[in-house]
Amino acid sequence: MNSTIKKFGYSENLIKEYDYWVVLYRPQQVTIGSLVIICKENKFNLGNLSKSAYVELKLVIQHVEKFLHKKLGADKINYIALMMVDPHVHFHVIPRYSCKIAINEKYYYDIYWPKPPNILGKIDINESEKLYLIKFFQNNF
Repeated sequence: MNSTIKKFGYSENLIKEYDYWVVLYRPQQVTIGSLVIICKENKFNLGNLSKSAYVELKLVIQHVEKFLHKKLGADKINYIALMMVDPHVHFHVIPRYSCKIAINEKYYYDIYWPKPPNILGKIDINESEKLYLIKFFQNNF
């Protein structure tokens, strides 16, 4: 397990694990349903990933998109591969919504729609809401 996976809280934030990738709840939710897809390989550049990791990435993205579109109602999905602070290959997944989203009787808004998201911003979510969301994501992924 690489340091990027650990930093994003593998044990408590795991949504789904694959052979080459993990999908984690993003601790700072830019919009509701923000995720991080992190490669398990010790690679720092997209071009250095194994062929097997690339093949599996397609499946991971299909699962992520199905979840975000069908279960959360995302209109669009933004993928950001920065790898500036956290060096291992990973993608921030920011679902985008044109209207409010209700989960567990709480409404969430994409305040920047249709402009680019503020990747440094975050929704105010308390610990009990976070635990509910992680379980909800795991059960519906």
